[in-house]
Amino acid sequence: MLIALDFSAVLASWPLLVRGVVWTIGLTIVGTVLGLLLGTACAWARARNLGHRPTALRWAVASYVELVRNTPFIVQLFFLFFGLPALGLKLTPEFASVLAMVINLGAYSAEIIRAGIEATPRGQIEAAHSLALTPGQTFRRVVLPPALQKVWPAMVSQIIIVMLGSAVCGQISTPELSYAANLISSNTFRAFEAFILATAVYLVLSMATRRLLMWIGARFLVGR
Repeated sequence: MLIALDFSAVLASWPLLVRGVVWTIGLTIVGTVLGLLLGTACAWARARNLGHRPTALRWAVASYVELVRNTPFIVQLFFLFFGLPALGLKLTPEFASVLAMVINLGAYSAEIIRAGIEATPRGQIEAAHSLALTPGQTFRRVVLPPALQKVWPAMVSQIIIVMLGSAVCGQISTPELSYAANLISSNTFRAFEAFILATAVYLVLSMATRRLLMWIGARFLVGR
């Protein structure tokens, strides 16, 4: 059985696709920046070779990391959007999507960065202390840069996973790419073509994002 493909109706809805791509990129950028900041803070709280941390803080961060890493992203998203209103906190679809992505990437990046931090030689940290660097300066200038160098390829892969995971945000009406493809499918009755095009766009976005992030790593991390 031959399938007659007709992309004309799908391509005629290109403004929806462009809007979906812009939203996907925007969600990824905001989620990545805030998620990495959150992950770095959590990694600092859990790292064993940076001195002692308050037990309550370590326990709270460990609980957060394990909770997020052992539950599906879509459940986390639905909890924020559908569950929090029961507590009197109603979020917009866009804010709930960003918050879910930040929380998810924060937990995964915390473990990735912590692995890089704990690979830092103890003598390097003691040398920084001997130069009268404060704990904050030691972390920012001595510990974090080489840690990120070690784990950057794994971090890039995790960012790509979070970007692709943003596709489920369309389930709460966030106007990202998968939501646009589903809307075009409903309007044109060309589901096959709509999702073929969406798949191709996701593939291009993933490859371009990976190359960009690896360039950023090579430009600003490696050799510093």
